[in-house]
Amino acid sequence: MASAVVPFALLVAVLNAAAAMVGAWTWWRGDVSRLFWWLARGGQIAAVVFAALSGVAFLVGEEPADDLFWLYALLPLAVGFVAEQLRAISARTELDARELEDAQAMRLLADAEQRAIVVAILRREMAVMACSAAVVAFLALRAATTW
Repeated sequence: MASAVVPFALLVAVLNAAAAMVGAWTWWRGDVSRLFWWLARGGQIAAVVFAALSGVAFLVGEEPADDLFWLYALLPLAVGFVAEQLRAISARTELDARELEDAQAMRLLADAEQRAIVVAILRREMAVMACSAAVVAFLALRAATTW
């Protein structure tokens, strides 16, 4: 089981690093990216599976060399949760910046302005999730080095 923990930690790191890089690049270009969301969600799923795999390894009697491993293995779940909460308020933040009551108020705007608001919301969400992915990638690398 221990032989699976470190490679899976590295997989989590690679998926999340890729999501962070694609997200940063796409955000910098001012675009939105479907590839980013696939990578981000894949990285989140891998982080959950990694935490479960680490728990199973512990239950069968294998322990990491350093107890900090548990912080590095479980903290990505909290980081992902907080990032999802921040992502969820992205729309409200963009609407408030434009002094719009709600999403329905956008319908009164021209199509081009509606699209600009939607793109701004998506870019804000992508920035939050890309930062989260970068943190998770770092934590997964630390987990791999402390097993």
